[in-house]
Amino acid sequence: MMADTELVARTVGAFSKAYGKAPEVVAFAPGRVNLIGEHTDYNDGFALPCALSFGTVVALASRSDNRIEAHAIDLDSSPANFALNGNIARLEEGHWENHLRGIAAGMPRFNLPVGGANLVISGDVPQGAGLSSSASFGVASALGLTALAGERTPDRLALARVAQWSEHEYVGCACGLMDQLTSAFGESGCALLIDCRTLETRPASFPDGAAIMVVNSGINRGLVGSAYNQRRQQCAKAAEHYGVAALRDLDADALQANRGNLDEITFRRARHVIAENARTLVTSEAMARGDLVLLGDMMRASHVSLRDDFEVSVSAVDALVDCLNAAIGPEGGARMTGGGFGGCVVAILPQRKIDAVKQALAEHWQGLGMAPQLAFVAVPSQGAHLVDL
Repeated sequence: MMADTELVARTVGAFSKAYGKAPEVVAFAPGRVNLIGEHTDYNDGFALPCALSFGTVVALASRSDNRIEAHAIDLDSSPANFALNGNIARLEEGHWENHLRGIAAGMPRFNLPVGGANLVISGDVPQGAGLSSSASFGVASALGLTALAGERTPDRLALARVAQWSEHEYVGCACGLMDQLTSAFGESGCALLIDCRTLETRPASFPDGAAIMVVNSGINRGLVGSAYNQRRQQCAKAAEHYGVAALRDLDADALQANRGNLDEITFRRARHVIAENARTLVTSEAMARGDLVLLGDMMRASHVSLRDDFEVSVSAVDALVDCLNAAIGPEGGARMTGGGFGGCVVAILPQRKIDAVKQALAEHWQGLGMAPQLAFVAVPSQGAHLVDL
């Protein structure tokens, strides 16, 4: 699936209004949902995400003064305006401009061309739901700026890397590379098995007759930033204890045999990562065979591990997962997805079960006295691309 035509039209229209002419380049990059393989990316492990039809559209035209001006039309804020020089300032934490400033500052580091540009940016990735609006923003901005500077078929790994670099150096999140790789390399109709050590990506055909459902828990992910960085530090501590470069290098037997005096919390963090890597590889194989029962077993086990060993779920998310699993039955399953502490739940289920699951969700929200939360049936979609106007 290509970029949403309505989102493209809205962004292009806003560009024409702001600058009195049509853009020269329009770029799109999608958000993603991770099917399984959570908190494995920064441990050199495996993940199985897919790109979504939601994403970020960036409309651009060149300017001659080596400056960047950008309107983020979804935000009530003044335009960004800064010079492309050797010292692009980082603004206060939480400022939206840091995403773009980091991209512009990082592109020369990854041999991506960049020049003065006017931009209009808009997106439709649900915010705060763990669907990686930030990676979508970064990859779309990098692709658009690179194309505007004359390179319309850039190295997609470089696009992903500069978007990650921006997160690290300007946004302040020590994220892995999974989100950016998925946004850059996603394929229509396929999940993407990512080896986060080698950065090899391999398409995994999504089963015929199956569907992905993404459901927002209604819980904002307020703790995810600090907790994410803490979990990353705990995983590094575990790897140091075992004398390995990353938890990818451990199996369950070595984890237990060489535990020594490792504290209980750090041990459980490592146990999740090691088991999750194994589950991700099994899930990819089950997906290729269309085995929804085994795939569902892996999804359910993943959630239990995230809840109990990695401790990044919350009770409201657990209840939503239980509701979905009960409605889906043995063919498929549900789990939390994203960094944790709220956000979205992802399910894989037979298409024939969609109506029954929607009914179960309606009863779930009614029982809690809550308004129904965002829920949509997702399609594995194409990664970043230029939009032909």
